[in-house]
Amino acid sequence: MSDDEKLKQTRERIDEIDQQLQSLIVERAEAAQQVARIKLDEDPQAEFYRPEREAMVLRQVKSRDTGPLEGEVVAGLFREIMSICLALEQPLKVAFLGPEGTFTQTAAVKHFGHAVTTHSMAAIPDIFREVEAGACHYGVVPVENSTEGVISHTLDTFLSSPLRICGEVSLRINHHLLSREASMDEVKKIYSHSQSLAQCRGWLDLHLPAAERIAVGSNAEAARLASEEAGVAAIAGEAAADIYHLSHLASNIEDEPGNTTRFLVIGKKDASPSGEDKTSLMFSTQNRAGGLHAMLSPLAKHGISMTRIESRPSRRGQWDYVFFVDVDGHRDDQALSQALSELEQGASQFKVLGSYPKAVL
Repeated sequence: MSDDEKLKQTRERIDEIDQQLQSLIVERAEAAQQVARIKLDEDPQAEFYRPEREAMVLRQVKSRDTGPLEGEVVAGLFREIMSICLALEQPLKVAFLGPEGTFTQTAAVKHFGHAVTTHSMAAIPDIFREVEAGACHYGVVPVENSTEGVISHTLDTFLSSPLRICGEVSLRINHHLLSREASMDEVKKIYSHSQSLAQCRGWLDLHLPAAERIAVGSNAEAARLASEEAGVAAIAGEAAADIYHLSHLASNIEDEPGNTTRFLVIGKKDASPSGEDKTSLMFSTQNRAGGLHAMLSPLAKHGISMTRIESRPSRRGQWDYVFFVDVDGHRDDQALSQALSELEQGASQFKVLGSYPKAVL
């Protein structure tokens, strides 16, 4: 058999596979619609997005992968199929920290897929209010960066909000120098968010030491300004480059190659157990010697791993603090349930912010 014949035969096989894939996707969509009908018959106010169910499906996809595609790539394809099918059941509206083109919007799409409708909010408290009011089903907010630390506005808003954490997203942050100019020699000013300027400080000191650095509210806002002004560049992500039609003067300019931001998905309910979960809580204790140690001892007693702890002023009195803690496990797990019960007894203020699946993608 000649090479041309082999090529023709292989392409015909690809066409057959494509037809099979299309038929199966249609079949899956029809099954999703059937799920919607069953749920609505039982409860007209039924919720269709199940974060624990989606996390379990994506983990199974990754565990089944045998190549040549990487497991995360295959899971990303399934993420989009699930997003489209969910939109047939219930189109989701998700609030994010805007404007269009921010990393928070990228995180929202990574978690929910492209079939959701994203709504830009001007500030983190606005995202909480939009979800609390029912104008959006969920919100996505940044909570910490691997190099710059915690996003305090997010933690502070949890102090007064009734919303729950129902998911998390981990996003690798790649910063690009974007401009309408043709070369870096023409750049006199650089706009970006203060954290992005800090994350790229070393690169800027080396390559653009004389350029003025101006902090703005978001990287997307920086990209918008760069699209309107001469002699200006922005530090922003790929999405902002596409939206504002900017060219890349340099790519991946962050000082730490592993720079990652963690985002939280907030809604009115937390998730059921998925098998690989995390729980976030907040508490305060009396300002006395050994107070924090005593509060955390139930976690050690029941073998619970604490993955993060942060403190924030409680706003109730001078030098009074609230502690935000992440632990492994779901609040319904027996050991963690007992530990939380004991911890609550010794706290002057206590709230479980949510139990949710660990980030899959």
